[in-house]
Amino acid sequence: MWVEVVCGLVIYKLFRLWVAGEDDELDDKYESNVHFVVAEKIEKIYGGKVYVGLRIPDDDNGERRNVDMVLVSKGKEVMVMTVKNLHGFVEVGDDRSWICRSKDGSRERHPDPVMEMRQQVSTLESYLEKRGAVLPSGYLKGRVVLPNPSCKTSQSISVHPEVIGFDKWNELRPDFRAGFSNWVKDAFRGSKGDLQNETIQKLHFILGTAPMWDRLELRSGRHVLGEFIEFKGKSADMQKLRNLKRSKVNRFIIQKSTVFGFLGGSEHVVQYSLRDYRSEGSSASELKEITVHNKTELIFQPMNSKKSMKFKLSKISSLILSA
Repeated sequence: MWVEVVCGLVIYKLFRLWVAGEDDELDDKYESNVHFVVAEKIEKIYGGKVYVGLRIPDDDNGERRNVDMVLVSKGKEVMVMTVKNLHGFVEVGDDRSWICRSKDGSRERHPDPVMEMRQQVSTLESYLEKRGAVLPSGYLKGRVVLPNPSCKTSQSISVHPEVIGFDKWNELRPDFRAGFSNWVKDAFRGSKGDLQNETIQKLHFILGTAPMWDRLELRSGRHVLGEFIEFKGKSADMQKLRNLKRSKVNRFIIQKSTVFGFLGGSEHVVQYSLRDYRSEGSSASELKEITVHNKTELIFQPMNSKKSMKFKLSKISSLILSA
């Protein structure tokens, strides 16, 4: 009996290693998936559209500034949200940075998220204006969201009107609109003017076509923001894939061609849609496809990481490429 139990555990461990190898590493090192969890919850509760992973050109330094997410609500509010997946006890240091203290006594210092969020608001406001969407003065607001349940903040942070700690975040439910509306309404209290439908439509178009990080969706449901580097595999497959560059393709969808891929004999169907600069998006009828060996890999560099990762095609659901 004990032999059967041990054998069962070994098989289970091997199965988990095969199924979730990259995902486990992803959980340990990269945290962009939390952005999509936050965005999904906000859209369910408050409606509207949340744009995730924007990279807005910043004229002050000639680079692109990350904007975690922008909410355009059904109530015509527009809000920038900076998401920080911090853990441990967080307090403000002498230089206004935030210091995270873990249970083991280690300290981790982060630039002031509130100042970071305000800079994102300013950069986005300038970008929208240049693309023809001029918002009333002071209309665009921002919030810092701390969704990690292990994040405990000092009094100076918890009472900050621009910070949404875990306690406030945890109160939000699909049937609990009042709490969410309160901190959204507080953000826009004192704002003058009301956006017309034409301006809202223009906002959706601008944000939907703004520069953004590439988005990798895994079969586990996790998302990774970053930059697609290349495919790796057999030379015959590379010949098929070499012309599928971001200038020509805006989306890949990965499908298995057999149901017994774990036996090592399957191939994968790589569906892709050609980029159409005349219109937004591409219909399913326009998908083209090629077949590659199951050992083909995708090289992807996650956001805020200097190290790239290899993902087996069997672990990938789709990849959306920025322009």
